[in-house]
Amino acid sequence: MSELIIRFLIGGAVVSLFALLGDILRPKSFAGLFGAAPSVALATIGLTIAKNGSQYAATEARSMIWGAVGFFTYASVVCWVLMRYKLDTLLTTICLLPIWAGTSFGLWYWLARSS
Repeated sequence: MSELIIRFLIGGAVVSLFALLGDILRPKSFAGLFGAAPSVALATIGLTIAKNGSQYAATEARSMIWGAVGFFTYASVVCWVLMRYKLDTLLTTICLLPIWAGTSFGLWYWLARSS
């Protein structure tokens, strides 16, 4: 239970910091980039280091990086499809979710085979 409270407090503090940073930056569309995801990642890495050690945390951090690469690929394809074909936003974002998963798991598989 105390781990959840610590994660909540760290996450809340970092979310507030990122929200302040997003409020300062222009254009305002950048504010969403500095929302919950970075703070949750930082809180998780900090707690993972404390609980399982830095080696395990390094593996978790690499997984987060591949997930971020997958998300960037997904977001880029969604933007391109929406701008090019003017489709329904909800339908497009849902239908293209496999791109995120495929990229992330593909990178993970490729790295697992190469090591």
